[in-house]
Amino acid sequence: METQRKTAIILGATGLTGGILLRLLLEDDRYVKVKLFSRSSTGLSHQKIEEHLGDLMQLAQFEADFTGDEVFCCIGTTKSKTPNKEAYRKIDYGIPVAVAKLSAKNGISSFLVMSSMGANAKSKVFYSRLKGEMEEAVLGENIKNTYLFRPSLIGGQREEKRIGELLFKQLMKVVNLVLAGPLEKYRSIKPETIAKAMIRVANGAYTTPIIESDKIKKIAEGSD
Repeated sequence: METQRKTAIILGATGLTGGILLRLLLEDDRYVKVKLFSRSSTGLSHQKIEEHLGDLMQLAQFEADFTGDEVFCCIGTTKSKTPNKEAYRKIDYGIPVAVAKLSAKNGISSFLVMSSMGANAKSKVFYSRLKGEMEEAVLGENIKNTYLFRPSLIGGQREEKRIGELLFKQLMKVVNLVLAGPLEKYRSIKPETIAKAMIRVANGAYTTPIIESDKIKKIAEGSD
């Protein structure tokens, strides 16, 4: 069977999950090119990488180069990095929605975006409501293969130190042991798991657009 020769687009490749996703795509023979759109460079040099640097708030500047088979959107910020709610919204809602619009405009048929567990446009919690609103707007672009990944707390080491988050992650390692059955989706999840699942979904035949954390793990393991 002839190997597929696809072009993937990543937004958020300088982040934890996006960086792992990039590495996996570079190792995957189905992909001959990986286009990166970001504010800063990953610093990586690879024959598959095509890097486009600029302000993601102004995506129109990338329109001519924003072509490919699949878009992986791993954009996100945190309250500690972006305490202003308006600025937070521009990143966690504004960028993914703008990316979805540009993907639809350029005829890209697969759009995979990282959301969050508990996303709900009617939630009273700002973060959950924002993610829910983002999901609704993305689905509204009617891209043929749209997938919303809702991971629980993401484990792994980030470049910036977040003491509270690090302590909570240590606690979750213990809590994970008792979260079983219907509670399994609340277990913390590794960024490698999310990245693997995103690639599997992009190359599979999944009919459910919303993928919860426990489902992400099963897909990554190849058991679903």
